[in-house]
Amino acid sequence: MSEENIKSDKILDTRGLTCPMPLLKVKKELKGMKSGQILEVLGTDPGSKTDIPNFVRKRGSQLIDLTEDAEGFTRYYIKI
Repeated sequence: MSEENIKSDKILDTRGLTCPMPLLKVKKELKGMKSGQILEVLGTDPGSKTDIPNFVRKRGSQLIDLTEDAEGFTRYYIKI
């Protein structure tokens, strides 16, 4: 699925934050979301490329897409 087709319910900007803050913010944000909603996360921490997908899988949610933005950050699309 290309990111142009994904409609985010919320956007969480973690750019500039380093481990473990991006993952902690993702965990907190997901607690307030409903099943079926999509969280878009913007991040620059290299460790998040492993941490976020692993957390999402263990949580039982779905990582719809992970893309590298031309501006030098990563976009994660997580479906609750």
